[in-house]
Amino acid sequence: MIIPERLKVGDKIGVVAPSNPIIGDNIEEIKKAKEILENDGFIVEFSKNLFSNTNGYSATAKEKAEDINKMFSRKDIKMIWCAKGGQNSNSVFDYLDFNIIKENPKIICGYSDITSLTNIISQKTGLVTFSSTNFKTIATDETDYSYKEALKRFEGLSLEFGEEESGYRSIKEGIAEGKLIGGNLTLTRGIVSGKYEIDFKDKILFLEELGIETEPSLVSNHLYFMKQNGVFDKIKGLWIGNYEYENGMKLEEIILDTLGNEYDFPIIKSNNFGHIEKKTVIPIGTKARIDTSKDIKIKLLENCVK
Repeated sequence: MIIPERLKVGDKIGVVAPSNPIIGDNIEEIKKAKEILENDGFIVEFSKNLFSNTNGYSATAKEKAEDINKMFSRKDIKMIWCAKGGQNSNSVFDYLDFNIIKENPKIICGYSDITSLTNIISQKTGLVTFSSTNFKTIATDETDYSYKEALKRFEGLSLEFGEEESGYRSIKEGIAEGKLIGGNLTLTRGIVSGKYEIDFKDKILFLEELGIETEPSLVSNHLYFMKQNGVFDKIKGLWIGNYEYENGMKLEEIILDTLGNEYDFPIIKSNNFGHIEKKTVIPIGTKARIDTSKDIKIKLLENCVK
């Protein structure tokens, strides 16, 4: 495991767009987020291709990977913040220089489609990466909760996963320890097998999904694919985040239908990560402990920045 250096006031943060293009209102939102961070004493630099839309649906895979590689290689850049989510951050995988990333470890974060990228970087290099609010949402969220959670985690001030009002519930009782892995369900399903398969063995898997894009039958499809490929035979515990569908169907209901009574690992639910306003920051590759007897049912067991 490679632990990145913590963020300090005065550090320079690089912003990249590995997924959907930054166009329309997003441009002003990104600029507003930059103002917020700079008012708090950080320096923000946009990557060369941040506002590119070469393909008409995003920058090219090579343009996006070039930005990521460059930001990792630069000694003056202390953290990389992904601008927004989308659908195709996996397009960059073949063009990432994992040696550069491994030799220049630093914080990289984002959520939704970005969790595809962060899981692969962690898998290929051993670098602890982060599921957190995206750069754009610093400006578009109604509150600064997620932004403050990010700063607390990246500055090394917190090992907590939210507060008691984060809505922790036990779906299946138990205790488990393992390194954290996962993020958005659709994107996690995409890296279950193939060239960029990630290792689920002895991990605590965290999953969330956006209901307006993924109806229950498709959630079921993804989960059964994961089951059929042995994911649930390997993990130590399961942590469920946000999923809201118009008919009231809950992610935990679909998961329990998929799993049946075939597995012994604990399952917990909380309302503090995913496509919601209040997001905690989850370090991918860091060891955590689930204990369903506690009020806050999961905690970190080791530092994720140094």
